[in-house]
Amino acid sequence: MAEINTVVVDYHVKRYSDFDLLRIARAVSQGYAAQVTAFLVNVQIHACSAVGVVFGHLLKHPTGRFADGHLIRTSDIRSVAKEGRFWVITTTNSRYVVASFRRGSGRRSLREFQSLAGDRYIPTPNHLH
Repeated sequence: MAEINTVVVDYHVKRYSDFDLLRIARAVSQGYAAQVTAFLVNVQIHACSAVGVVFGHLLKHPTGRFADGHLIRTSDIRSVAKEGRFWVITTTNSRYVVASFRRGSGRRSLREFQSLAGDRYIPTPNHLH
């Protein structure tokens, strides 16, 4: 009988660093104006949405969708506002707290998004979906 060797690899999972865990703990302990859908670390803005690693998503699914440590691309950003010490991104259907930005380019991507969008909602063009 042939021996079967298997390897399970999940390319969409990231372990949290100590820095990530500290930032998540601080973000979770802060109060917010409205219900928070999830917390994100290593966030960068791409094409009118946020990309980051998710923690504590309200809609975790048994299949692993929205599970802690998975990469997530949010729906289109409607607004970005600072609440206390953290940025809150409101999308079409959710509210995400940014616990940390991607080193080097994350904060810059937020500033660029804010300078381009201002207070307007800019939907992602259909060809990017």
